Amino acid sequence: MRVLPITCYRPNPEAVAEFAALPYDVFNRTEAAAYVAEHPRSFLAIDRPETAFGPEQDMYAQEVYDKAGAMIRMRGADGTLLKDTTPCFYLYRLEQEGHSQLGVVAACSVAEYEDGTIRRHEKTRPEKTADRVRHIRATGAQTGPVFVTYEDNAAVDIVVGLARTADALYDFTDEQGVRQTIWRVARPIAVEALETAFSTIPCAYIADGHHRASAAAQVCHDIRGEREAEGPVEGELASDSFLAVLFPASQLSVMAYNRVVNDANGLTEEQLLEALAEHGFEVGAARDEAVSPTAARTFGMYAFGSWRTLSYIGEAPDAQEDPAGALDVSLLQERVLGPLLGIDDPRTSSRITFVGGIEGTEGLERRAGTDGIAFSLFPTSVDQLMAVSDAGELMPPKSTWFEPKLRSGLFIRRV
Repeated sequence: MRVLPITCYRPNPEAVAEFAALPYDVFNRTEAAAYVAEHPRSFLAIDRPETAFGPEQDMYAQEVYDKAGAMIRMRGADGTLLKDTTPCFYLYRLEQEGHSQLGVVAACSVAEYEDGTIRRHEKTRPEKTADRVRHIRATGAQTGPVFVTYEDNAAVDIVVGLARTADALYDFTDEQGVRQTIWRVARPIAVEALETAFSTIPCAYIADGHHRASAAAQVCHDIRGEREAEGPVEGELASDSFLAVLFPASQLSVMAYNRVVNDANGLTEEQLLEALAEHGFEVGAARDEAVSPTAARTFGMYAFGSWRTLSYIGEAPDAQEDPAGALDVSLLQERVLGPLLGIDDPRTSSRITFVGGIEGTEGLERRAGTDGIAFSLFPTSVDQLMAVSDAGELMPPKSTWFEPKLRSGLFIRRV
């Protein structure tokens, strides 16, 4: 696969801890507004520009996107952002509670995203892609990296290890307790070595950021079409590739993406337990302690004030023939959420909430309350993600929760 060095705007080292922000899509509108009110110089103010307006403002109005463009220019003018004009790679390490992962910040090819060299496992929603397209066009930049993974590669590991011997460009700990360390790789021989090492990797996988990748592809075609309308275009444009951080698969930490349904779909406790048994589940005794599954095809269920263990013992798709259908999230959807609780389309239903495993099981009880039903799951593995992607299949929505989260605003790549 192709990876390219980037030029970018990046934060002044004195401002980086205040400026770098969690991705735009981990906040709802209320949460984003509250965070920006407390952190007005955070990049989230640019990533979620509706926070500069009142709650009645249409967050998809053009003046909202124009505000993002104005703010990013202001941060360049006031010295918050510095311009790095030398094409280079960056190494990006995140450390949290004993876990460490080290990735390469680079540009990946839109063409390889479209031909399947960079593989995807999620369906994108047009309205979410359109939002990021308009954000890129208003700011003129890709601001949130796509999280990409690849099978471990010894050549890449060697080059990364040698490049990391330099002094760090940034080294700070964020509000979530994640230590963020970044090195700049600018020497031409090191840049060439990384490009060559990555060229030995046959394919890569989007772990997170499907809408950012989809938006980058659309902007690529839009800009190329506009340029070609003016005359012949020679060579590659910056918009022909997208901002990414690439991590070896063995370093990733995946947590469960749990589910909470607002109600029991009219079922009594007895009816629910009987229906679960009929649909292939062995239902454990009621207990006060939360259930955190430790093996595949085992689920925790909080309903009617108690936790129970659900063990799936019915027939299931073969993981070799149907890797997406064999996932625990698929089994839960097809055996419980759909037929028993009426969640036919989890992408559009207002009755279901997805809860990242970072919240723990206590958060599930609180969200379920007295009327809802919560399910804790065993995490989907990176190997399963790759198998689904290799088969050209799609996972159910919200199948994986990666921690720690990449920060946005550290690398702002003009296109």
